[in-house]
Order: sequence, then structure tokens, then C-alpha cells
Amino acid sequence: MENKVKFLAVLTVRNEAAFLLEWLAHHQAVGFTDFLVLSNDCDDGTDAMLDRLAELGHITHIRNDGPYDKGGIQFTGLKRADKLDIVREADWILAFDVDEFVNIHTGDHTLPALLSALPDATAITLTWRLFGSSDIARYEDRPVTEQFTRAAPEVMHWPWRSAMFKTLYKNNGLYGKIGVHRPRQPDKARLDEAQWYDGEGRLLEEQFKTRRIFSNYGQPNYGLVQLNHYPLGSLESFVVKAARGRAVHSDHMLDVDYWVERNYNTDIDTSVQALAPEMQARLAPLRADITLEQLHHDAVEWRRAKFLKLLEEEPYRALFGRLLQTPPTRPVAPEMAMLMRKSALKGKK
Repeated sequence: MENKVKFLAVLTVRNEAAFLLEWLAHHQAVGFTDFLVLSNDCDDGTDAMLDRLAELGHITHIRNDGPYDKGGIQFTGLKRADKLDIVREADWILAFDVDEFVNIHTGDHTLPALLSALPDATAITLTWRLFGSSDIARYEDRPVTEQFTRAAPEVMHWPWRSAMFKTLYKNNGLYGKIGVHRPRQPDKARLDEAQWYDGEGRLLEEQFKTRRIFSNYGQPNYGLVQLNHYPLGSLESFVVKAARGRAVHSDHMLDVDYWVERNYNTDIDTSVQALAPEMQARLAPLRADITLEQLHHDAVEWRRAKFLKLLEEEPYRALFGRLLQTPPTRPVAPEMAMLMRKSALKGKK
């Protein structure tokens, strides 16, 4: 019997139980065979939900409770992951977040179909497509991929984060460590073996093998695969996220600048729903588990109560008020984008 290819998803989470089951069901449908989830400082039952999912055999759950090194919580978690058998035994690895959904446009929309389209690849960049708030203010317990369908244009010239990617890479020793956006610790003696392709199917230049974390601007990057990125959600959800802080630096409260840089609503993209029937088929048995269903319900109620509690504090009440008055973000014209990129390059010197 042919050995099954092991596709490993690596996830770090805090207070995301309301979204976990959809994320897991979708990525089971995409073709991931293994899931390693690291949790920390959970107040909404995320850790208990992950324990139950591990008990049922769906994931491996590790508590990433610290102490943390200077790289922060996420970096510390990935360093812990590097030492685990589930990572060493994986054939392909993708480290990404609970607000990111792999969206494959070739074949049957699964990972094997993507690899069939790029048979020589040892790494594939999954460029973000930023999905805005879709003008949804209230938090609803409905699938993220169903609610938020408005996104940035396929071709973006700025900001730089619109071209950022996460990397699906072959775990064949070319890289020794998992990274947030790309694998780290390359074996320099073997880099000529590395074949990096982008989501459009283009073979990438040498610099991608060692340092790049964003795709080229001003071109389509999603022909074969994209990473749907839902960094905002509804206005209410964003206030809760703002209180949690950034994934890398959790003590930094999010503000309007974070919202404005990501709230693109110009285009409609429902392509991820090609896997909706399979996702729902995977979700149904998870929701049928009494323990998981109760934990999901409790997490939804926690999120609603958390928002109302935050509104009693001036920083979050002010943030919500400003968001209500902030229009959707407009894409930057090419000539202005060029000016921004030149300024950014000068600022690094």
C-alpha cells in the first residue's frame, strides 16, 4: 500500500475557540492530515476545546504557557514545535493562523491537486488576499468564509503587507526550523535543490530561498492558490482582537491603523466556498460531539460578553466609535505606491 503523504498544519492560538471548528473542518477538507496546535493564556475555553479535539484524535495540542524568549509567544511556540515527532515526521509543513484559510484554485481544491500542478516545487508561497469587514458590525456565529466575501483586488501595488505570504514547504532537510512566514535555518550546501514557486505557478528567484516574506507587487499571485486572510472580522470581533494584541507582540493593543491597512472591500471573492460542502461534512461530526458543541457555545457567549465589557473602558469604546466612522480602504494608485515603496526603501538605509 502506498504511504500517505503527511501534510502538517501548525497553528498558535489564544481565545479563538469560536472559530476553531470551522478552521479545522476547512483544512481537513483541503487535505491536511495532521494538526499541531499550540495555545497560551486562554480565557474562552480554547485550550479545553483543543484538549477534546486531541482526545478525539483530530489534533495534537501543546500548551505554550511560557516562559517566552525575546522573540515572543509565537516564536517560542514554533521553537517548541521544531522538537516534536509530529514535525519531524511530516512531509509538508505550513505554519499559519486561525484567521487564514488555504484556498486552492486547481483540480479538486486540495493539497494533492496543488502539488500535481507544481510537481517540482519544494516550497510554495501562499500570498495573502486581504478580506475586509464586509461592512459587518455585529459579531455572528456563522462561518467566517461565508460572511466575509469582500476583499482587496487581485493585483495590489501597496501596502507591503498585501503581498505577504505563508509558505507550504517540503520537510526534506533543506530547512531546519519552522518560521512564521517561511521556513528558517536553510542548509546552504543544498540550496540549489530548493525550487520555490508562487501561487501563480512561477518559479521564483534565488532571494526567495533565504529571506523574502512577500511576493512581488503589481501582478496577480493567486492563479493556483491564495491564502484568504481575515484579519478583521466584524467591528465587534475586531475590538476583542484589539484587546488581545498582536500575535507576535501580545502587549501591543491594535488600533485604527491596523484596521485601515487591511479593510479592503472592493472585490467579491467567494472562491473558497468551492470546498464548503466538504467543510460542512467535516464540521457536522465535530458539532455533533456534545462536549465540543458546549465549548463552542460557551466561546461564542464569552466573545459577546467580552465585547460588551470592553465597551465600558474608554480606549475600546473610543476605538469602536472611530471604526464606525472609518470608511473602507481604497487601493493605492500605482504611481503613489511607487512613491511609498521608494520612501520605505530609503527609510531602511
